[in-house]
Amino acid sequence: MRDVALLGARLVLGGYLAVHGSQKLFGAFGGGGLEKTGAGFERMGLTPGKPMAALAGVTELGGGLLTAAGAADPVGPLAIMGAMSVAAATHRANGPLSANRGFELPLTNLVAAAALAAAGPGRLRLGPALPRRLAIAGAIAGGAMSAVSLRKLLTASAAPSGQPAPAGPAAPAGPAAPASANGQPGQPAETDGPRQG
Repeated sequence: MRDVALLGARLVLGGYLAVHGSQKLFGAFGGGGLEKTGAGFERMGLTPGKPMAALAGVTELGGGLLTAAGAADPVGPLAIMGAMSVAAATHRANGPLSANRGFELPLTNLVAAAALAAAGPGRLRLGPALPRRLAIAGAIAGGAMSAVSLRKLLTASAAPSGQPAPAGPAAPAGPAAPASANGQPGQPAETDGPRQG
């Protein structure tokens, strides 16, 4: 029963994140693709917007697929955690509820990914777990990339109105990357502020 429950959780979380990554990268499932998503990232201060959107899309697509498959565990859940930490930060000023464009959905995804990372994928999975040393190295690298993205986002948010935000270093490619402006990875911001819906 435990393995079936873990499989269901992996398929739901991983499937949705893979779809959101596809929305960002390819404009699939009604998404905006890299151009629109990149423009939304630019407005948030995650610059350069298009490469940051690509990094987020690859993280969500790859993390979602690995989570759903249970392969190379815990890379998939760790990637989702990194992306959702940045997505939650984009909505911090709107409070905890999604009805107010808050951080409810990204926080829920983050916690679900953390639970899957802690519990493991169960026996119903494709492929083995990642060796412990590689998992630790991946977690450190992903955490560093999330920190860079969060710094860019928070620095941009703190910049006085009408002045460009100071540019920080570009986040390297890897498992932890920012999510979209609206907290739902894969859908670009359509207004100047974060939007969820």
